[in-house]
Amino acid sequence: MTTLFEMVGEDGVRRFVAGFYRRVAEDDILAPMYPEADMEGAEHRLREFLIFRIGGPRRYLAERGHPRLRMRHAPFPIDLEARDRWLEHMGAALDEEALPEEADAWFRAFFQHAADAMVNR
Repeated sequence: MTTLFEMVGEDGVRRFVAGFYRRVAEDDILAPMYPEADMEGAEHRLREFLIFRIGGPRRYLAERGHPRLRMRHAPFPIDLEARDRWLEHMGAALDEEALPEEADAWFRAFFQHAADAMVNR
């Protein structure tokens, strides 16, 4: 059985996460939630989280501990518009990467669930 990590690999995750953050940096709703000086750090954290989540090296846990996604995102004003924009940019980044169908479907479902859970306004 092939794992998602074996299908996508670190390079695949790196490329679509980079594509996502290229879009976020220019977004009027999302960019203000990311300190400009830490955009690279945010990209690193998401990349490492996703690599861990799909069965790759567990560096995220060594660096950050339990993901606690809702708690970590609580300070940011995430409403339905921000959620939808986040999903739009992530979807475009996934489209650009053209992952294997099974991996693409898994990421889209995971991101939808996670984005819904982050709404706090």
